[in-house]
Amino acid sequence: MATSTAERIAIDMSDLSLPEQLWLMERLARHIRHHALPDTHEAQDSLERQLATMASDPDIQRELCDIEAEFAVTEAYGLGSDRCRCDGAKSTSST
Repeated sequence: MATSTAERIAIDMSDLSLPEQLWLMERLARHIRHHALPDTHEAQDSLERQLATMASDPDIQRELCDIEAEFAVTEAYGLGSDRCRCDGAKSTSST
């Protein structure tokens, strides 16, 4: 009975030290990411473009400023002192 390549590798892994096994696993993961998921970079670029678009949206900026205002009380407890950089993005909520 012929032994498949994967079966031979699995058998041979028991002869490898732990560092060698880790190296092999990292190499396999890198190979799979590179060859099986070639559009990963395109997906990442698309996500970054979407996030940039959202970040520049005035409605999103207003919502973030509203959230910042709701959590401003944490400054009194020393949990942060960065101020919202709303630059004219006024809240339209009534709360």
